[in-house]
Order: sequence, then C-alpha cells, then structure tokens
Amino acid sequence: MAQLDRFLAVLVTNHGTALHLGTDDVAKLEIGGVPRPVTKQAFTSAQLLALLREIATPEAADLLDRGRGATFAYACADGTFAVTATLAGGRLTATLVPEGNGAAAPVSMHAATGTHSNGGARPLTMETGAIVNDTATEAARVEIDALLRQLVEKSGSDLHLRVGEPPIIRMHGEMTRIEGVQPLTNDRLESMLLAIMPDRNRREYTELNDTDFAYEITGLARFRCNALRDRKGAGAVARVIPATVVTTDQLGLSTEVQQLCFLTKGLVLVTGPTGSGKSTTLCALIDLINRMRTDHVITIEDPIEFVHPNKSCLITQRQVGVHTSSFKHALRAALREDPDIVLVGELRDLETMSIAIETAETGHLVFGTLHTTTASSTIDRIIDQFPPDRQEQIRVMLSESLKGVISQTLCKKIGGGRVAAREILLSIPAVSNLIREGKTFQIPSIMQTSRRLGMVTLNDALIELVDKKQVEPREAYLKAVEKIVFANMLKQRGHDVSWLEMLDPSASPPPKADPQKAGARPVAAKR
Repeated sequence: MAQLDRFLAVLVTNHGTALHLGTDDVAKLEIGGVPRPVTKQAFTSAQLLALLREIATPEAADLLDRGRGATFAYACADGTFAVTATLAGGRLTATLVPEGNGAAAPVSMHAATGTHSNGGARPLTMETGAIVNDTATEAARVEIDALLRQLVEKSGSDLHLRVGEPPIIRMHGEMTRIEGVQPLTNDRLESMLLAIMPDRNRREYTELNDTDFAYEITGLARFRCNALRDRKGAGAVARVIPATVVTTDQLGLSTEVQQLCFLTKGLVLVTGPTGSGKSTTLCALIDLINRMRTDHVITIEDPIEFVHPNKSCLITQRQVGVHTSSFKHALRAALREDPDIVLVGELRDLETMSIAIETAETGHLVFGTLHTTTASSTIDRIIDQFPPDRQEQIRVMLSESLKGVISQTLCKKIGGGRVAAREILLSIPAVSNLIREGKTFQIPSIMQTSRRLGMVTLNDALIELVDKKQVEPREAYLKAVEKIVFANMLKQRGHDVSWLEMLDPSASPPPKADPQKAGARPVAAKR
C-alpha cells in the first residue's frame, strides 16, 4: 500500500474535495472549501517527492526526478484521483482531487448521527509519526539513488560521501566534487546509508562502525558499498558494478589467459592493489566459463558483486555474512557441494589460503584474489603466511597446483578513461622448479625469456601501452615497480623523459663532473 493511500482514505471518508501537499507544510484536506490540517509534521521536498514517486506513472516519476511538474491519474481502493504536481521557486506542491466531483467512492451519510455507512467518519487529525518515518526513509533512498545515478551517468567508478563535504565522484582516477550540492550533515548521510542497508548490515554498522554490502538499482547497476564512521561522523564509498558482464575479449585478455578457464584443476590468482579491476577480470573469466563449459561454479564473495545468470553452467553465488559465516567455512563446505570450479573473492587468512591450495590439489579449478603487485611477490606472500615448519610443504603444493598469476594495475588513459597493464605468469616446469626450490627471485628472468608462451612482465606491459600511445610515459613510470629499469626502457625507445629528473633524480644518471670547476689539477698531456 502506498503511503498516500492513508491520506486518501481520510479524504474520501470525510467527503473532502482535495488533498493538498507542499514543501515545508503539513498535509491539508479541503472540506467545504476550507483547508484543514491532517498532520502535525511538515514534509520536506525529499519526503514529498518520495510520496509522489510511489504513486506516479513511470513517465511522471521521470519528470519529477528531473525537477519538472507532472499530471497523472492514480487509482487505489478508495477510488481514482487526478494528481497535479508543480515545482516553483524550489518548492514542490501537489493536489490530489477525487474524480466524480469530489466523490471518489459513494458514501451515504446518516443525517441523525453524522456517521458513514462504511463504519463512521475517520478522524481528521492523523497519527503521522509512522508515515513521516517511512516517508523519510524513502526520501533518503531517493536522494542516494539520485547520487548513484549521477555516478553512473558521469562514468565514475566510486562515490565518496563524507560529513562536511558535498558528494565526491572518482572519474578516471581523479576525485571530483559534485557541483551545486550542499555539504552533507551527519544525520542526512546516516539516513541515506540506513535507507539502503540490509538489516544485518545495520546491526554490524551499529556495533562495529563499518560494514560492507551490495545495493542494486534495477536497470541501472549494482554497487559495492562500504559504510564507516570517522572523526567527523558517518562516511561511505560506493563502487559501480556494471549491470552487464564484461567479456574477456572486451577486456583484451590474451589467449593464454583465456586458456586458464579450460583447466580441470589448479589455482589461478588475480592480484593487484585495491581498485585495480581484479573483480572485473575475474567476472570476465567466470563468464567465459559460464558460456563455454558445462560445469558447476561456486562463488564465495563479500559482498556479491557481479551477478551471473546460469548459461551453460550452474552458478551458485554465496555471500559471506548472509549465506555463510566466513570464506574458510564456505570453502570447506564447497567440497561437499559437487563443484567443478570455485571462486574465492579474497584469500584473507592462512586457513582460507590453505584450504584453497588443497582444493586445487584435489581436482578442482580455484580462482582467487590477493593484494600483491607482481607475480613473484604473490608467491612469496602466500608462502610467508605459513609458519616456517610448513613452508617447505606449501612450496611443493604450490609448485604443483599454481597454474597462473595475473597481476594488474590501472593506468590513466590518454584522452580519458583507464586501461589495465597486466603481468602474466604461467606455470611451466622451470617456474615450478623455482617455486619448489625457493628461488622465486629468478622468476622474472624466466618470464622475460618465455614471452612466446604468453608470459608478460609488468614493465613489458607498461611499455607496450606507452608505445601504442594509450598511456603517457610519466603515468607508466609511476605504475612501474622496477623504476630504473623502466626509465631505461623509455630512453631506449626514444620517449621524452625530460620530466624524469624532476620527478625522481635517482632514476637519471648523475651529470659528469667538470674537473676545472671542481678544483682538480689539470692532467699534463703525455709527451
């Protein structure tokens, strides 16, 4: 039932001719030409907009969202009503008139008692606390939905909300404040966050002061949200998860990387810093499996980001905290759920890592993510998590189960947007031997000599983007791990590196000393 239905029931029962609503005003019934207040609390523009959107046609709702007036008809149990909404001077007003000369439904009145045959006249003063609260929640949801729509329309990646600041959008890696929006207050921001949080996350937010959840606007996109509290009050970040799944071809993933999707067992890791596109790459790989294989895929995520409909595969998606208590519990349970492929959203702890490696060894294909920057450092990170007495065993297990590591970072693209530079390590006997023998520092050399097999170092991936004029040399240099080596690569290819000495003097060779200026005695020429 729409919130306004309660007002309309009072209007009809009391033979009113119109219901008047306005910003910063109480609701009023017009009876006998006299407006009579029926609520004690005034409505804000956001609350009033939420009330009208709930009963409006899609076309009228769109006009209201764009700050324009709208006229439409609304039918409910008490009759049909003509609705006229106008916006003037920043103030929203609306009038709802029953069709049929003020009588939306025939009601007979007994002259002697003044009561109605439908059970008596309803009181004109309504207890509107619940209505206002419900409307406030809906208004807060409408407000944050509008911000999320702007985020998508502007092709931003993240929406940042902080007390004392207007909403901020990250566009192509840069933070941009939304113009024309007042700085957020703590109460206003908390209302918006609580309006879109599931009940479980509200409790977690209250107890722990932060929580992760997913939110979806139908037909627009899903959003991965984090709500938090800082020294100023509430805060939040919402990241866009596109409604349509990106394919491996659209991402430009190489044939060798795509072939990892057709393995029957093993461990495949996608790594990189936060915000480097790991989830998007994993989504594309799972989508390829979903289209090309006929298997059972289990994903364990926190929260669920991309939603995969069943295609050729059966997809089971579980969210930590909602469908399972933890990654390790869900991963252990997955072994009893007849999976062929398991995706672990994050290999967070030692036990989860251990179970993932065991799962890959027992005849399953496991995909996972880590926050490491290079392929060799990924292997070191995994081994170093285990106690010294287990590291030798893990080296052996990892050398047999690890099939590929995709380490990626996002670079600002020339002309706008961002593009991923991917370091790719594939398992070959030489790599397996180095892992088993604890000589991971030699892996980059193997990668450089195995380019024909599809392996790519991060520096090679970055220089290729520079050569294709997709990324500026300076941007690529900032993303490189081995900066001196990369600076030399730029120079060898003739790229302008005049900015290099100012940015990082250690990357440029020192100028040659002038013996005359240094006070050195001139060397006598040999006779």
